[in-house]
Amino acid sequence: MPRSWPCATRPAAGHAVRGATAWVTLEPCAHHGRTPPCCDALVAAGIGHVVAAVEDPHHAVAGRGLARLRAAGGEVVLAGGDIADAARELNIGFFSRALRGRPWVRLKAACSLDGRTALPNGESQWITGPEARADGHAWRRRAGVVLTGIGTVLADDPRLDVRLVPTARQPRRAVLDSTPRLTPAARICGTPGTLVYTLRTDEAAAAALVDAGAEVVALPHAPGGGIALNALLADLAGREVNELHVEAGACLTGAWLKAELADELLLYMAATLLGEGPGIATLGRLTALDEGCQLQLTDIRPVGADLRLRLQSPGSLPAHWPARAG
Repeated sequence: MPRSWPCATRPAAGHAVRGATAWVTLEPCAHHGRTPPCCDALVAAGIGHVVAAVEDPHHAVAGRGLARLRAAGGEVVLAGGDIADAARELNIGFFSRALRGRPWVRLKAACSLDGRTALPNGESQWITGPEARADGHAWRRRAGVVLTGIGTVLADDPRLDVRLVPTARQPRRAVLDSTPRLTPAARICGTPGTLVYTLRTDEAAAAALVDAGAEVVALPHAPGGGIALNALLADLAGREVNELHVEAGACLTGAWLKAELADELLLYMAATLLGEGPGIATLGRLTALDEGCQLQLTDIRPVGADLRLRLQSPGSLPAHWPARAG
C-alpha cells in the first residue's frame, strides 16, 4: 500500500476528480502543519468518497479529518482489518511518536549461525552477502536517523549512509559518544548535520565538530551509567524523527535491550559458523532462562544466501496500541 500524499490533490493535478474516490493510508489531516489541511483539499477538489485505512492517531487529528469530510457531505469509510494493520506497519514510526512520544527503535545486526558478529580480531566484512547488505540499506533509507556508538566509529569508521539502493534523501546520522572522542576526520562526519550525543561537552572537541557541520547535544546520565537513552529518544521526537535505525556493537545494542527501549530487532543470519567472537548484544550474566530478553518473531525470509529475521518486543507490537491517541 503506498504512503498517503502530503496533499491529497497532488496525484490528481490537472485532472477532473469531482465525485471520485480517494484511497489514503492515513486519515486526511485537519490542521495546518507544513501544508494546509488535506481534508479541506479533498473537499475543494470535489472528492465524493474517501476510504482511509486507519484513523490518524495524532492529537491534532484523531478523527477530526473524517468528521470534517462527513460534514461536507462526503462518504467516508474506514477500511480496518488487514488494511489498517498494513497502514500501521507502513507508518509505524509515526504511530510510535504520536502515541508514545518517541520514535520506533529498530536494532540491526548481522551474524553467523552461532551468533557471532565478528572474529576475535575484529574482522566482520562481510559475514552476510551483497543481497542482505542491500536490504539493510533499504531499511536505513526509511529511517529518520541512523545511530551508532563511538566504539563502532573508532573500529570501523563507517559512513552509515544509503549507497546500495536508490534514495531521494539521506537519513541524518548520529553517534553516541559520552566523552566525546569523535573527530571531524571520521567518515560519519562527512555530511553536515551529524548529531553527536554526549554526556559532557569538551569545548575544544565540540567546536571542532561544529565547525565540521555536526551538532553536539549534551544529555543526562542514565541511572546505571552511560547516556540516558530515553532522553535521546525525547530529543529525536522533538525533531519529528519517526524511526531510529541503530547499527552498533554488542554493548550499545545490549544497552537498548536492557533499557527496554528497543522495539524491533532486524537480524541477518549467514549460513556459517565462526566459533569465537563478539555476540549480538551484551546483556550481562543471567542466572535463569526467564531473565533473557524475550522477543516475538514476526517475519523470517531468505535474502540471497542469508536469512532475515524480524523480531519485536512484545510490548511494542502495534496490536497492543490504542486506535487513537488520548
